[in-house]
Amino acid sequence: MAIYEYTAKDQAGEIFSGIYEDVSNVSALKVELAKIGYILTGARKKNAVNPATIKVKQADVVAFGFKFAGMCSAGLSIVQCLDTLEKQTDSESMKYIICDIRKSIEAGSSLTDAFNKYRAVFSDFFLGMVEAGESGGRLAESLEISAKHLEKQADLRTKLKAAFTYPIIVVIMCMLIVTALVIFVVPVFSKIYRQLGVPLPGPTQLLFIISIIVRQWWPLLIVAIGIIPFIYAYIHKNKYLKSKWDHFKFSIPIFGKLYRLVVISQFVRSFAMLITTGVPIIKAFQVATLVANNGKISEMSLDIQKSVQAGNGVAESFGKHDIFPPIIVQLADSGEQAGILGQMLNKGVDFMEKDIERITGAMLVKLEPVLTLGMGAVIGLILMAVYLPMFDYMSHLK
Repeated sequence: MAIYEYTAKDQAGEIFSGIYEDVSNVSALKVELAKIGYILTGARKKNAVNPATIKVKQADVVAFGFKFAGMCSAGLSIVQCLDTLEKQTDSESMKYIICDIRKSIEAGSSLTDAFNKYRAVFSDFFLGMVEAGESGGRLAESLEISAKHLEKQADLRTKLKAAFTYPIIVVIMCMLIVTALVIFVVPVFSKIYRQLGVPLPGPTQLLFIISIIVRQWWPLLIVAIGIIPFIYAYIHKNKYLKSKWDHFKFSIPIFGKLYRLVVISQFVRSFAMLITTGVPIIKAFQVATLVANNGKISEMSLDIQKSVQAGNGVAESFGKHDIFPPIIVQLADSGEQAGILGQMLNKGVDFMEKDIERITGAMLVKLEPVLTLGMGAVIGLILMAVYLPMFDYMSHLK
């Protein structure tokens, strides 16, 4: 059996595209589509897709969640929703996933099981919300909440990326300029001074040695830089090393505080939205921990879960860990007393996200001039080391 990507015409004459599995050839595909009232207009064979490696843009997942929620709210059946979404989606990968989920449901699978095949695409939070919505009869609400949550996360990531674009560009430019000076400019002066027999001061000697090392050993330097992503991947696969790395990130000067706020906001927001849709507290903590994806948060979450299972409240359990901002603990306490824990925690995270934006802005205001001055200082020191022997030589000539 094969997979075919096709275009077809429905009974109203509208042309749409889709993906069909488990047919042996185009003729069989034509027959299958005719059974449901569609006329095949074109088809091409596709390679099989591995659910564990398929990639989809986050924006496509968010759009899918909002549209799916809207159609469910309008009273359409799940199969009808998926069939319509399959026709409307432009992303070929997303189209394949929707088609496969629809077929799984038509074959008798639950929506949760059908979605769980694509853990590489849908986050643990999204899958947890689908499970909660399906079991609690609040699928439309759960889908909309999960889509909003993913959208907020995407917005936060976009803001952080935009904020740090300039500093990253400055650092890269500085590295390129320094590399160009060391490789191309410094050797020229080294040759001139050697021919003139000019005595070299310490800084100039050090610079010339660095230049020789870089020019002679550049293949090893490139290999060393190329290995960094593999080391990073290995650290994230090793539980012990990842836990140590995650703890270290919280203690990084300047950036540690910002990172802590981002991770805690993700953890608390996920937990709040899950319990709002009826997910049991312990299950909500487990899913929120997966969303945070941080070793220190995992340890803290386990401690909180034990505390809650022992009969303590969420606010009291939060209060045992100074990683939570006081406003989160206070709002959790108020929310528990009023029976609106999820809503109050969501408000708390809104405050945290404003703090993140404020801290990021303040950090960049301080960081940008420091980076600019630092770049100027590094380049200035290199040029000074290069020209020092020249100044000495000129003074002796006089």
